Amino acid sequence: MESGPSGGSRPAEPGPRLCGLRGADAAASASSLSRFGAEAGCRAPAVAAVLPAGGSGERMGVPTPKQFCPILERPLISYTLQALERVSWIKDIIVAVTGESMETMKGIIQRYQHKRISLVEAGVTRHRSIFNGLKALAEDQPNCRLSKPEVVIIHDAVRPFVEEDVLLNVVTAAQEHGASGAIRPLVSTVISPSVDSCLDHSLERARYRASEMPQAFLFDVIYEAYQQCSDYDLEFGTECLHLALKYSHIKAKLVEGSPDLWKVTYKRDLYAAESIIKERISQQVCVVMDTKEDEEHVGRCLEEMLKTELNHIKVTSGQDLQQIIVEQCYNFVCMNVMTSDFEETQRLLNMLEESNLSILYPVVVISVHFLDYESVPFGQKMEKVMQIREFAKEAKKGNILLFGLLIYFPQVAMTLSLGFPGGSDDKESIYNAGDLSSIPGLDRAPGGRHGNPLQHSCLENSLGQKSLAGYSLWGHKEAETAEQPSTAQTLFHGEEEQKLQESLRQGATIIAALIKERNSGLVGQLLVA
Repeated sequence: MESGPSGGSRPAEPGPRLCGLRGADAAASASSLSRFGAEAGCRAPAVAAVLPAGGSGERMGVPTPKQFCPILERPLISYTLQALERVSWIKDIIVAVTGESMETMKGIIQRYQHKRISLVEAGVTRHRSIFNGLKALAEDQPNCRLSKPEVVIIHDAVRPFVEEDVLLNVVTAAQEHGASGAIRPLVSTVISPSVDSCLDHSLERARYRASEMPQAFLFDVIYEAYQQCSDYDLEFGTECLHLALKYSHIKAKLVEGSPDLWKVTYKRDLYAAESIIKERISQQVCVVMDTKEDEEHVGRCLEEMLKTELNHIKVTSGQDLQQIIVEQCYNFVCMNVMTSDFEETQRLLNMLEESNLSILYPVVVISVHFLDYESVPFGQKMEKVMQIREFAKEAKKGNILLFGLLIYFPQVAMTLSLGFPGGSDDKESIYNAGDLSSIPGLDRAPGGRHGNPLQHSCLENSLGQKSLAGYSLWGHKEAETAEQPSTAQTLFHGEEEQKLQESLRQGATIIAALIKERNSGLVGQLLVA
């Protein structure tokens, strides 16, 4: 038996809880087994887990054993280990792997910084692998470095979505009955064919259940069963509960399992598992800006649009980035409002790299820019923004996926959208942010100076609008008595405000797609809304 290599620093919790409760509920569940022991008038049992992982994956039809197949560039077995090591009351996790896969498994443990893992060599069959794992926990074995548990969990290395409450249910049932296993309703009728491939008989589906994992046993019950097990059972058997019944005369307590207990068996299951993982790590988006929280600008409008368009996703403001990272948000929208450079994005990338948040899951960072090609030469701005490719290349090494997004908006429409024209008391302070006098085609309103509330740039979007020519910006306090815009001007402004809303909506749609798909092929690309 070999202990897995110890990793370096890692996040306080290994990624989002794909396998059970979150937040305060997760902290409470950590002591759930202790509470059960107290309620039963006894101490909480010592628990260990055994994972057979010596399969070749023949049914999947790929050269790599399925437990090592990548999902989001991370081996499947790593997700299963994460699900188990999250459960604080599981003391030891024994993984049985083939001799030729031993170094691969050690590398996975080290790279993803898994804890409490010990490795044993797998047998030629599933039951022999489990038996080898049990031997590593038995006190009667020489050189045993692990203490014998009272209860042992047996689980499959290719069932990554096991939930903590299911683990608790089978363990507590095993402590009371000696053995326990998760079950699910049959989805298809089971039939028995005759030797000539004709129907012999069928089973009444309502009376039967599918045996799933995890299963749990009093250690002495299952270990003694394996010690008595015939070579035929070790060679051809697959059901641990049957061995407990046959050799230890223990009738297992059957526990209803969750739908997430399914086993990755075929190639299509890898895609299904990836889809589930992507969905679960996309439930929160943190918006980071380089301006004060109470400042009004187009970035705030985009944030509100995100909240509207992504109503099933939690959108939070990144005022306390360190805390948000600790809470394991894996999606960040970084709005560079005051500059076309990447200062805010670079600061966020540095914090993410230092946190090791991306060890287990790819972190998505979308760097959003608002560009005004009228005020600064277009080529100069694009040269700055296109630096995203170099930033993205470096970030990808740390499993951070960096994308770029340009939001087009007419500045007058932005002014209208924020409600400044037509009597706002805040015109003076807002308009002092910049000077529009140099923009070609922009008429001065009576009274002199005009303010530009936002110093961003705009690119031509799908609507083809990129000129501010023809705008008359009303709103300076000195111009309040001036002639008001004509009906045609009002309609024109309304049209531009509508275009702004459409651009923001397109931007929110692009952001949602990038977060959901996590397409590494688009890393470093600059998308335009």
